[in-house]
Amino acid sequence: MNALDALWHILHFTAPALAVAALLSLRGPFWGSKWRFSGFWWRFVLNTAVALAALALGLWFLGNDGKMLIYGAMVLACASSQWCLMRSWRD
Repeated sequence: MNALDALWHILHFTAPALAVAALLSLRGPFWGSKWRFSGFWWRFVLNTAVALAALALGLWFLGNDGKMLIYGAMVLACASSQWCLMRSWRD
């Protein structure tokens, strides 16, 4: 495998995590919040890290990527981190 093939593999592995994290990060407190992690970029970075961790764990556990179980776990992990970032337990 050459460097270009490796780059494509990495990009295709991380694309679902980046897309889910970006869409989830759009939903959040846009104004009036003085909490440190209330900005879009903080939520995006933290959700991306959680999503990539879920994908990496699924790849390690199941042996290959692209399974619906891994994507479901990624969405659940991202939704849980977004719920914590928005402090939804306080509502």
